[in-house]
Amino acid sequence: MEGLQLFRKLGVVDSESESNSESDSSSSEDDSTSEPEPETELQILGTITSKGTEQRREKKKKVKTKEKLAALHQEEVNRIRNQHKIHIYGTDKPEPLKSFDDLVTNYKMSDVILKNIAKIGYTEPTPIQRQTIPAMLHRREIMACAPTGSGKTAAFILPIIHHLGKHSKHGFRALVLAPTRELAKQIYRDFQMISDGTGLKLHYIDKTVPENEGKSVKKFDILVSTPNRLIYQLNQDPPQIDLHTVEWLIVDESDKLFEEGKSGFRDQLAVIYKACDSKNVRRGMFSATFAYDVEQWCRLNLDNVIQVNVGARNSATQTVEQELQFVGTEFGKLFAIREIIHKGIQPPVLVFVQSKERAQELFNELIYDGMNVDAIHSGKTQAQRDEVVMKFRLGKVWILICTELMGRGIDFKGVNLVINYDFPNSAITYIHRIGRTGRAGRSGKAITFFTEDDKINLRSIANIMVEAGCPVPPYMLQMKKPTKKKRRRLAKRVPEREHISTALKADLEKAKKKRDIIRKSEVTEDRRFYS
Repeated sequence: MEGLQLFRKLGVVDSESESNSESDSSSSEDDSTSEPEPETELQILGTITSKGTEQRREKKKKVKTKEKLAALHQEEVNRIRNQHKIHIYGTDKPEPLKSFDDLVTNYKMSDVILKNIAKIGYTEPTPIQRQTIPAMLHRREIMACAPTGSGKTAAFILPIIHHLGKHSKHGFRALVLAPTRELAKQIYRDFQMISDGTGLKLHYIDKTVPENEGKSVKKFDILVSTPNRLIYQLNQDPPQIDLHTVEWLIVDESDKLFEEGKSGFRDQLAVIYKACDSKNVRRGMFSATFAYDVEQWCRLNLDNVIQVNVGARNSATQTVEQELQFVGTEFGKLFAIREIIHKGIQPPVLVFVQSKERAQELFNELIYDGMNVDAIHSGKTQAQRDEVVMKFRLGKVWILICTELMGRGIDFKGVNLVINYDFPNSAITYIHRIGRTGRAGRSGKAITFFTEDDKINLRSIANIMVEAGCPVPPYMLQMKKPTKKKRRRLAKRVPEREHISTALKADLEKAKKKRDIIRKSEVTEDRRFYS
């Protein structure tokens, strides 16, 4: 009030303001004694505040629920991968397939393709197919490694056929390379079965295409070939084949194709790689084994690559019962294989030797024993090799003697036994050889002969057997480990071995001396005659 009087003296407050002030003062005094109305306003504000808090709580609850569901979903994804021993590396990893039905619901894959897969005998995806197919359907470049007989071929065929959709007259849109003609033909047959009814056109380079047929290759969508045959046609003037439209480049048994030297295809692969120069091209590398340098190359040269491994890297399938058998000498091998056959075998059987000469020598020994046997190697013509393969598939040949030519990728249905007559010169060679049996979940057996000369490589094979759960004598695991440099040298060198023959070594030496004496006497007689 004193302040109000002061303002009145100064003439700041008029009488009306004073009356208003007094009324406000009196009303505030009255409010102190009665239920105040502003409290109702405070209650309304309090309600608004409480509703805002509840909304924030609900929002947080929804976020937590989404996070929880995402975490549960990721747990399920991890469970599938762990269950099937799938290891995946890279960014933005696609989820694995739970079943083939996911291809319809998530990727709109044609029923025609799935029916073809069912006809082949696939009821559910194999581990490599579960992760590789989604990765390729997302158009990711891929490096895939899985044990032999695990369905790698179908793992890249399905997404390629789905991507290409229908026939186009623009030229090849998918190229698949394999190290041998036998494997290339097998891949071609698999493409035929899975693409049946889609309208896609396939081509396999079986022999040199005449110049006047050069334009006809435009009518094909998918090309399957070996590097050498493809290079030959690319080097023609003008080139018989154009790869500028290729959208998928698949290299099967890629570690073999990356090898340097006479047995490798690294130089040819580099030429083909450059010829597939479309900006849309995607690449996939598939094998049962991967060397370190191949893995490094893929990581450096493939764009945003996904790496998929099933099981331990460079390991043998667990469906094969593996056995090491000491035979002492080369003559002991011949005795051992005859004993195995005499005890009884369940055909078909594959026998691996290190060279075409030894394949022919072993064939000559077993054929005279009345065995239903044949041999296949690079010394035979393509027509002869095709005939042998067909007889073996039809069951007309029970025992097939072969070299490394048949060691990779070839899928002979129901091979029950693999015999490594000559010890493999590397662990990778061993994995591929024994992988001809125990395919697609079936069981098989592999017997490997070894002599004193083979002991340097014995430990590496023993380690593979232990990883697969096969029994191994403890001393083999304690043997001296060769250096990395020595292992590489041994892998490239073919050991010198005695000829395969029933005759004893002493008898062979006597026969050789006799031949030399006869040859010298003939030369002497010729000289006398002409003198």
